[in-house]
Amino acid sequence: MPIAESELILNKDGSVYHLNLLPDHISDTIITVGDPDRVPSVSQHFDSIETKIHKREFVTHVGYYKGKRVAVISTGMGTDNIDILMNELDALVNVDFVTREVRPREEHISLRIIRVGTSGSLQADVPVGSLLASEHAVGLDSLMQFYPLVETGLEVEVSAGIQQALQLPYRPYCVRGSDLLREQVGFDMLTGNTLTCPGFYGPQGRVLRLDLRLPNLIEAYQQFRHQSAEGEFRLTNFEMETAGYYGLGRMLGHEVLSLNAIVANRATGEFATNADDIVNELIIKTLDRI
Repeated sequence: MPIAESELILNKDGSVYHLNLLPDHISDTIITVGDPDRVPSVSQHFDSIETKIHKREFVTHVGYYKGKRVAVISTGMGTDNIDILMNELDALVNVDFVTREVRPREEHISLRIIRVGTSGSLQADVPVGSLLASEHAVGLDSLMQFYPLVETGLEVEVSAGIQQALQLPYRPYCVRGSDLLREQVGFDMLTGNTLTCPGFYGPQGRVLRLDLRLPNLIEAYQQFRHQSAEGEFRLTNFEMETAGYYGLGRMLGHEVLSLNAIVANRATGEFATNADDIVNELIIKTLDRI
């Protein structure tokens, strides 16, 4: 059955509504960054650039790196933007824009999507300057309340434990990322469990003029532990997008990995003076390994 025009919105040139991309504009390997200004920081390393497209906070450069076609796309901040990005990327490869029908399951295309972003450490032993690959992501946002995400036993246990520890009126969600991409790209990086927060200030324990509902929020994040047959689960770092990537990636059938340049440590109070260098190191490693 065709997807209605009000559900899959296309621009006059046939491109998908927010990303402004046509199916031919993307590759099967996509690097995503939050900041639109970081897109050229990635594409400057390309051998050649064939396409540059910009709409709202979504900036896309497509080119070749050592003979491989790669796209880099900016998303802006927050899982609400990841909802747009992931659904529209999936539509570009798995929906026929002429007939508006979903391609047969046997023709489904699985993208390889790697987030390269900055993050703050929650633990003293995850130092500023380190690179971290997210094994699991825990979402404090409400995005997955609207989707039929199926979590494993460990994921449900962790989600319920965090709900209790933070005294939340709702259960967060926990999702494991791509083992395949983590082994290929992040094999020598720290491995951690990333907390995705629905904001930069209150949800990350920052106090300016408003007090927090849970005054010891950062300590609660840092001290959370869950014991299982797989070992001890703790939260290592936090940012604002990874859980949305992992949840939607699982349901849509894409390989997704979040890589984090640790530029701050909330346990020690440090902030990197060379944050751009740390991010650039992560960019180059990622390009060389995809």
